[in-house]
Amino acid sequence: MSEDISLEERKVIYRARRGLKEIDVYFDPYVKNYYLTADPEEKATFAALVEQEDPDLLDWFMEVSEPPRPEMRELIRKLKHYVHG
Repeated sequence: MSEDISLEERKVIYRARRGLKEIDVYFDPYVKNYYLTADPEEKATFAALVEQEDPDLLDWFMEVSEPPRPEMRELIRKLKHYVHG
């Protein structure tokens, strides 16, 4: 990691490491390839997303239920697109 990464960005990157394959398959590529260059709004949405509980995240990614905020729904669509094309 570069020295110019903010403390907040470091915290989000650390928090994105879930240890749950079903979630890591989406979070890892995003963090490695897109997070640091994302606009501030998307970074804030991702930060809010990684603060959610794993069961909720699983439901949202598996489309069992939807996240409460529209921007989270859109970011989840993006993350899925990055992985599945």
